[in-house]
Amino acid sequence: EPYRHEKPFIIALPRGGVVVGYEVARALKAPLDIIVPRKLGVPSQPELGFGAIAPNGVRILNRDIIRLVGLTESEIENVAGQEVKEMERRLHLYRGDVPTPSLENRMVIIVDYGIATWITALAAIQSVRKLHPKKIILAVPVSSPETMDSLRTKVDSVVCVQTPYDFMSVGTWYRSFPQVTDAEVIQLLQFSKAEHAKTR
Repeated sequence: EPYRHEKPFIIALPRGGVVVGYEVARALKAPLDIIVPRKLGVPSQPELGFGAIAPNGVRILNRDIIRLVGLTESEIENVAGQEVKEMERRLHLYRGDVPTPSLENRMVIIVDYGIATWITALAAIQSVRKLHPKKIILAVPVSSPETMDSLRTKVDSVVCVQTPYDFMSVGTWYRSFPQVTDAEVIQLLQFSKAEHAKTR
């Protein structure tokens, strides 16, 4: 609420982050858009991320994990190439041919449904940073304390409702945690655009 007067721009991470971002945008009467970072998963253990990519040429690699699992450069490039294609597919699916909005000198609030590990969120932050916003606020309902501590220094401010010591997973802290579909993301973005147009 304290950021309302600064006319923020809400940037949400699909899919689940768009559900939360939509509500934040409604509450602040702010425009809503998306950013699509992608985790780079170890081929034999896709849930184990060794890095992340995001628009604007952002790529972050965790060299400790790469060394630990013995990934080769060609394996890294193969996974990264696949995720770049998926990132571009989703961006086109959600946004169509509409260009990335100008965030220069705007306050940007990056919203996700929760953060378990830091690397994908950091990729999103770095991507937004390349668009020269005035400030970046990271806003999530729940995060592990360690992850939030590591990200706090990467943004201007953080809004996080809960950082439970027994975090376990994001879904643990929701009463209802259904899968969000692409169709729902597209619908919420359309709703938000129409609602924001009425308030201008």
